[in-house]
Amino acid sequence: MDIDSLVQRINELARKQKETGLTKEETEERAKLREKYLQNVRRNFKAQLDSIEFVEDQQDGKRK
Repeated sequence: MDIDSLVQRINELARKQKETGLTKEETEERAKLREKYLQNVRRNFKAQLDSIEFVEDQQDGKRK
């Protein structure tokens, strides 16, 4: 499931929760989808942090 359809389904379940409530199965599905979404966010954030490179100034050896 791609991220767009994942978010779309999470939003559908959120709207249904507000309107009529969710069944036990839907509540479990929502929890699994949210966790999958958060894993994706964490993975992307970690990739961004891992790509950060410290550069030192050649004149005085201090980090910029």
